[in-house]
Amino acid sequence: MVDREDVGSWLEGPPVGNGGAPSGSRLGLPATGSGSLAPLGRRLIALLIDWFACLAIANVFLPADAQQLGTLAVFAVENVLLVGTVGGTLGHRLLGIRVRRVRPPQTLLERPGAPVADPGPDAPPNLLLAVVRTVLLCLVIPAVVWDADGRGLHDRSAGTAIVRR
Repeated sequence: MVDREDVGSWLEGPPVGNGGAPSGSRLGLPATGSGSLAPLGRRLIALLIDWFACLAIANVFLPADAQQLGTLAVFAVENVLLVGTVGGTLGHRLLGIRVRRVRPPQTLLERPGAPVADPGPDAPPNLLLAVVRTVLLCLVIPAVVWDADGRGLHDRSAGTAIVRR
């Protein structure tokens, strides 16, 4: 017979936070201020701004029967082009956040203590990373599954993070 104690660990979910370390410290980001991880509220409002802008564009330029998928297509194109080139969408710019590449945590393939290439504080994702990030963002589920730092799987897969400007 299985007791609740046997399955309690997975029912309670993963550990929250980084064991007392500030969010983003594993990624080489500061705890507060410019360059620190953007709060969830700003990211959600930026997403809504982008979605409504894309909805307006689809309503103006597309026929009524193509507007639903057209909005998603406009949203995807906006994200790939703007995130891949300037590091942020319209909503990101308005709310003072941006997407940047981050130093990945050490993997099993790296030697312990070996230097890790840091892409730099102002490095926007390239177009390939923006495509990966956008496809996963449009699928929604990867975007709402977060790691201990609060990054969605779409950002984690692309090696990016949304940070304060």
